[in-house]
Amino acid sequence: MTRGGAGMRIHGLVRKEFLQIVRDPSSLAIAFLMPIALLLIFGYGVSLDAKHVPIAIVIEQPSAAAAEFAGAFRHSEFLRPRFPPDMDAARRAMAAGEVNGIVRLRADFPRALHRAGGAPIQVIVNGVDANTARIVQGYVQGIWAHWLAQRARGRGESAHSAFELQQRVWFNSELRSRNYLVPGLIAVIMTLIGALLTAMIMAREWERGTMESLLVTPVTMREILLGKLLPYFVLGMGGMALSLAMALWLFQVPLRGSVAVLFGVSALFLLAALGMGLVISIAAKNQFVAGQAALVTTFLPAFILSGFIFDIASMPEAVQVLTYLIAARYFVAVLQTVFLAGNVWSVIVPNALALAAMAIVFLALARRMARKRLE
Repeated sequence: MTRGGAGMRIHGLVRKEFLQIVRDPSSLAIAFLMPIALLLIFGYGVSLDAKHVPIAIVIEQPSAAAAEFAGAFRHSEFLRPRFPPDMDAARRAMAAGEVNGIVRLRADFPRALHRAGGAPIQVIVNGVDANTARIVQGYVQGIWAHWLAQRARGRGESAHSAFELQQRVWFNSELRSRNYLVPGLIAVIMTLIGALLTAMIMAREWERGTMESLLVTPVTMREILLGKLLPYFVLGMGGMALSLAMALWLFQVPLRGSVAVLFGVSALFLLAALGMGLVISIAAKNQFVAGQAALVTTFLPAFILSGFIFDIASMPEAVQVLTYLIAARYFVAVLQTVFLAGNVWSVIVPNALALAAMAIVFLALARRMARKRLE
């Protein structure tokens, strides 16, 4: 077989696959409509930011000091204060889910401000959502400390603390969850495009009987695999470009690193995802089984174990070890670094090498499993 003949055969297979993609709206929907839908849902519908959280403030005895402290909550963008008449009303509101916390100012609040023990403030939070409870508790403590410091400065008194804490947040100074959710979602999208589509293409050939026709032609199995990979690689990179455009221009996510680095690492991850999809499709030879296997072995791990939403360091040690087998873990780390921190090579290089190794392993495994014979 001549090299020119091999090139013509691969060109024919690629052209055939592109025609199949154009004729199959589901492939285009997964590649382009699904990223738009997922980005819109997660970009606008999912937020881990605790803003405008309703909280009840109970003032047992009105006073200037109590009114001044309660007024500090009105200027917070994170808490939305309500003022029930007594603790019973506040408890009922929290039991009904109308507020997420209660701040109680006792009747002796003005006098207790001048005692060494501090003011008797009671803070009760709804612990059903532990994350929101911790956030609310932190916000109340921050407002209390800030109010005490302002009050001390206004009266020329010394603050209770010998120093004033000034916080500085790096990389995501706005503390917008969208800034790390959207980049992480790109990994999930490319997992679906790469693994789910390729998981079904070989199985589809077996189901429709067209694989038998290919096997009796002069094309080699290597050429068949290349003919399958190249169109879906282009499709996946197109989905990546669309996701990047939406992240930058629609959701205003900063991109502090290099676009070339981003696309280079994306190509490595896509090759790994395509390899996983091919391995699944060759083993399954059934579209339904291949699709289900792709969702369980690629999509769910990418969603749960990649660090996209859940912090890997907070997982049990056994699960943390398991995440090293998930390609999306390395891609999410690079995405969040390139978007929010820039070209941090100590993060990019090891994760890119891990993705390259996984791509080689899965593509080699797919080539080894693929045999040009009828079974």
